[in-house]
Amino acid sequence: MQLIQFEDTSGQRHAGRVDGEQITTVNAATSVRELALAAIREGRSLATQVEHAGTSTYPETLSTLLEAQRVLPPLDHDDDHHCLITGTGLTHTGSADTRDSMHNETDSIAAEEEYLTDSMQVFRWGLEGGRPAAGEAGVQPEWFYKGDGSIVTRPNGTFPAPTFGEDFGEEPEIAGLYVIGEDRLPYRIGYAIANETSDHVTERRNYLYLAHSKLRYCSFGPTLLNGELPQTVEGTSRIWRDGAVLWERPFVSGEANMCHSLENLEYHHFKYSQFLVPGDVHIHFFGTATLSFADQIRTQSGDTFEIACPLFGPALKNTVGEAKAPLAPGSVRAL
Repeated sequence: MQLIQFEDTSGQRHAGRVDGEQITTVNAATSVRELALAAIREGRSLATQVEHAGTSTYPETLSTLLEAQRVLPPLDHDDDHHCLITGTGLTHTGSADTRDSMHNETDSIAAEEEYLTDSMQVFRWGLEGGRPAAGEAGVQPEWFYKGDGSIVTRPNGTFPAPTFGEDFGEEPEIAGLYVIGEDRLPYRIGYAIANETSDHVTERRNYLYLAHSKLRYCSFGPTLLNGELPQTVEGTSRIWRDGAVLWERPFVSGEANMCHSLENLEYHHFKYSQFLVPGDVHIHFFGTATLSFADQIRTQSGDTFEIACPLFGPALKNTVGEAKAPLAPGSVRAL
């Protein structure tokens, strides 16, 4: 089942189910979070809750909504501060060589341990202990914070690229979408194709700048996939410039292409009690191994990212724009 959130021509929010181009709105529900919390309270699956609520055919097509930029992220919170955006890196079997080539130190995971970069060490630990038996904890992955719901750009929207940034590169990923129940347990609503975006030049200067490089806008959707994720997920990442494809590469994800199980990634995020606030929303990126930056591509204002994966329906598209000027040095005032 694919779910969507969108606005009608009057700006009213709706939650709906997607079948190709056709949308059916869920009666008496304006958000997927609202549906999910009702399902948790009633002890139902999300699909059963949708059927219980009932649906109505919506007159506009999905393509029309996307063109009008009225499709919202498929899961959000009405208070951005209660939507946490995080992720894990070095999780895919091809990610270490990509990361390590950025840092320009070594390109062999077979190198002696004392010569491995930090990236390669974390990746090796994942290969050795990232897929524990069900119900057991494996090695923890790299983890990072991106921001709250205010840094999420809707599908077909424009990314505000900060003026102080040195790069604004795409990262095609799968994101897990979660709601915390009143029982303080995380409930996975589903998955979405996503563009995490990072400043790879800043990260390459020094690995300790990774935290800075991740504080960038992101996007996911247009739809969320409710249900199990296939072992292999295939898609294509593109960058468009002046109406032509500047760069294109296939990407793969899913557990068959990862050194960590999804269960292990989820455990090492939600093991922290501060992430178990009832009603909160979590968007967690699972990582990638495909970056245009590794092919010496540098994006610029007006470029459009396209992340296409048929499993999730329409492609996720976003254009690079410009953010407001940051605070000037010396703007902090003492009281």
